[in-house]
Amino acid sequence: MEIQRQVGTYMERVMDACILAGRLMIANGSEMYRVEDTMRRIAQNAGIEHPVIFTTPTGIFVGLQDRPLTSLGTVDQRVLNIEKISRVNNLSRLFAAQQIDFDQLYAALRDVDRATPTFPLWLQCVGAAVASALLMIIFSGQYDWLDMPLAALAGTGGYLVAYYLGRFTRVYFITQTVAALAVGIIAYVGILLGLGHSIDNILIGGVMPLVPGVALTTSIRDLLAGDLLSGIARGVEAILSAVAIGVGIALIFRFLIPWA
Repeated sequence: MEIQRQVGTYMERVMDACILAGRLMIANGSEMYRVEDTMRRIAQNAGIEHPVIFTTPTGIFVGLQDRPLTSLGTVDQRVLNIEKISRVNNLSRLFAAQQIDFDQLYAALRDVDRATPTFPLWLQCVGAAVASALLMIIFSGQYDWLDMPLAALAGTGGYLVAYYLGRFTRVYFITQTVAALAVGIIAYVGILLGLGHSIDNILIGGVMPLVPGVALTTSIRDLLAGDLLSGIARGVEAILSAVAIGVGIALIFRFLIPWA
């Protein structure tokens, strides 16, 4: 009886580790097939031969075929952090190669969940500025050296608004709308001050850091892999994000530019 209890406790810990790994990967933008592959690798190498795994963008289910054990995990917030996805995937492969044991794996997963180093905010802003300026050239097809600094400034401002507003609300639509509105205001004021020529080109570049390109790509990959529920959900999320950006820019054209 005591041995059965210990086995049951071990299985529960394995399921908890699988859910923790899956939640980390989903919350940071991983594809569903990659999430399920990582969770299955952990479970099978921990001694569960036939794990039952089902994942969605908001929930994770793990069960056993030969035991009445089921565990459920939820995903409350989704961001983009490739570093965490890479670390979880590498840990699962180290565990499969028997370079670390289960206790080390579980402890490392909790460390990834608690504290994973990321780029400082100033470097993220530099990336947003460079992306805004260069993508303005690519999408507009015009090399206007006066518009590039203003596009970089607008993109950085919108990114900062989205970054700080995201700490206070989980409503992604509001965050994207206000950030796009900030991009439009910066571009409009810059044009009035004579710092740029074409507000259209500046807005094209300024909204690029807000565009949900990764979410849309992940949605398509999930659909192609057969994860229809996840693919549709993420596709709708990407579309809503694009609509929010459009609403923010439309407000600028509706209320500010006609009076310029």
